Amino acid sequence: MGRYVQVEENVKIYVEDIGEGTPVIFLHGWPANHKMFEYQFSRLPANGFRCIGIDFRGFGNSDAPWESYSYDRLADDVKAVIDELKITNATLLGFSMGGAVAIRYMARHNGYGVASLVLAGAAAPVFTKRDDFDYGMDPAELTEQLIDATYEDRPKMLANFGLQFTKTKSKSEMMMWLESLCYQASHHGTIKAAESLRDEDLRPDLKQINVPTVIFQGAKDKICEPDLARLTNEAIAGSRLIEFEESGHAMMFDEQAKFNEELLLFLNTEDLLHRGEDIDRMNGVTR
Repeated sequence: MGRYVQVEENVKIYVEDIGEGTPVIFLHGWPANHKMFEYQFSRLPANGFRCIGIDFRGFGNSDAPWESYSYDRLADDVKAVIDELKITNATLLGFSMGGAVAIRYMARHNGYGVASLVLAGAAAPVFTKRDDFDYGMDPAELTEQLIDATYEDRPKMLANFGLQFTKTKSKSEMMMWLESLCYQASHHGTIKAAESLRDEDLRPDLKQINVPTVIFQGAKDKICEPDLARLTNEAIAGSRLIEFEESGHAMMFDEQAKFNEELLLFLNTEDLLHRGEDIDRMNGVTR
């Protein structure tokens, strides 16, 4: 079921809400929308999970205001959705830029409503190189390839970006479909969100995450290189890193079966743990 949530004056965010059970909130990558998780939304509800997909402002079916595409603002939009839907004990799953926003949400809102975290190919700790951070894209390269190229020829930029998205080009129809999702984004939202990817720094946020966290990473990722996942793993206490050996950036397409299997394994483990804690509280037991 689709609905809109007003997050500030004159700005509404589109939310897809399917299934019943323990909630899983999906945050998409740049510059797609919640539909990129189609192959999770078609499976998780049958396994007792409620799938909640959020289109970031400027993307998919959401409104596209001219300003306000910082991670803070995107995280605040997620908070507004969680408040409106009265969500508790959710798993927050963020892919690529969505992973970055998920991290900012956990730090900025102290993990409100979230009991566990999945980071898939997350654009973290920092997406671009800094004087004190020698990983990720060169900022000038990002500006040229993603921002300037979008100003000049967005279809060409998306075609070039798509070539780096997966390890294999054998799923050409799937890549065409994903590219079509990216066309649904606003032009200025695509640019301004890319500026946030270039400029934001999540290193201070990572140490504030204190929920069970799993990190999915494609071993052949050319967009968010594996070293970024290892650094994120080191910075989040108790987190676990799962590598997808045959995947590029989008492991949910390169190794779809393994992605769904590992995701369900994590979700079921956390769900059983939360149910046990609820029973303990009812019985006055402290773990």
